[in-house]
Amino acid sequence: MDRTAQLTARPAETVAAPDPAVLADPLHLGAARVLEENWTGTSTVPSRGLYPHQWSWDSAFIAIGLRHLSPLRAQTELETLLSAQWADGRVPHIVFNPAVPLDAYFPSPDFWRSSTAGRAAGAPRAVETSGIVQPPVHALAAWLVHLADPELSRARGFLARLHPRLAAWHRYLLHRRDLGGAGLAAVVHPWEQGMDNAPSWDTPLARVTPAPTRSFRRADLDHGAAEDRPTDLDYGRYVRLAADYRDRGYADAPGDPRQHRRPSDVPAFAVEDPAFNALLIASEHALARIAHELGATGTARHARAQRLTAALIDRLWDPASGLFLCRDLRGGGLVPERGVSGLIPLLLPTLPREVTAALVRTLTGPHFGLGTTTRLAPSYDLLGEAFDRHRYWRGPAWFNTNWLLERGLRTHGEHERADALRRALLHTAETSGFAEYVDPYTGEACGATGFGWTAALTLDLLRSAASGTTDMRDTRNKGGDRG
Repeated sequence: MDRTAQLTARPAETVAAPDPAVLADPLHLGAARVLEENWTGTSTVPSRGLYPHQWSWDSAFIAIGLRHLSPLRAQTELETLLSAQWADGRVPHIVFNPAVPLDAYFPSPDFWRSSTAGRAAGAPRAVETSGIVQPPVHALAAWLVHLADPELSRARGFLARLHPRLAAWHRYLLHRRDLGGAGLAAVVHPWEQGMDNAPSWDTPLARVTPAPTRSFRRADLDHGAAEDRPTDLDYGRYVRLAADYRDRGYADAPGDPRQHRRPSDVPAFAVEDPAFNALLIASEHALARIAHELGATGTARHARAQRLTAALIDRLWDPASGLFLCRDLRGGGLVPERGVSGLIPLLLPTLPREVTAALVRTLTGPHFGLGTTTRLAPSYDLLGEAFDRHRYWRGPAWFNTNWLLERGLRTHGEHERADALRRALLHTAETSGFAEYVDPYTGEACGATGFGWTAALTLDLLRSAASGTTDMRDTRNKGGDRG
């Protein structure tokens, strides 16, 4: 049986009741308290102060943890986000809460003007959103949430209602965002990739004329140290890119994307990113399982995931660097910066063995130091010229990326390393107060504390540790839900 057939054949089984000892664990109680404090009634904010609205990939990760507390709340988290989906299929990266003052976060709803500027692209009229997207973790999250309580999920028609929205989301990325014409999705703003301030963006961003600093006010500096956040110059470029996209009516490149061969045909910032596409591939596999649960065949989606994996290797794998690199579509080549994004494809079950072996060597070698010099994998190359152990995505370690790497290690049989990383994540979550990100060497908290996805993924790691989950490739488990 080939790998695609094996993936299709795996059954979805219910999960066991949680161990009472886990529920009484102070770390479990602390994580649950964070999620309760950040809950708005229909969704969870990443942070009450710094990020007071609903964020797209945050909510996907939060739902993965929430399913251990309340499968109903986890379902509601995803339903709320996807109810703000645009008619063209995009899932916006922010869904704004109208009760939050405009000056609490920038860019605010009056900057994005989604209901007017995004009208041609099908932005919803009943809620204000941003016009850009974030990594597509949502189908994976929906599948894991379903596994937490399949009876509740089926009774509510959870997957049946989400499936067409998730399928439309993937169609948008696979068609409207295939700006390189090779099958991979491109991002048109650093915020879309989620790792906003990564050094991989420096070269493509250098082409962007920044918006004047007097034209915007950075609310993020009210809640975080300036030395931990992006510079004013980079922020000005972010604002310029977002404003230009808005002023084009949030239109992506017109016509058949396969015809966009010349660099001048794509936007000023257009990048094929390995983590974004790896998460799309993982979610394609999950969407295939969702289709199977709903009585259809998932074979075509598994086959598409295989084709995307081949395209990922062909377009972004760099044997000399030992990891995947970003491709700058306007500049026409790979960006020679080692970032944690280039390790995230370790998630994918059908990578060639020589690629996975190289990724593990890079992860544990001098550039990322996992298990030797660092507690958690840093967001950027320890030996890179732009490395900064505290500045946003230019060196600090993040819980979501390390959670993905833990899954990837386990997927490919690296159980001892995965166990060590899980222990390090749980220890750091506890000692940092569920920080947004941390110093990769010391675990010192940076950014916001009481951060939503840190708390949520802590719950998931606690449950998987208690259940003894070992094979991340299989949807079958005994309490860890690690599909």
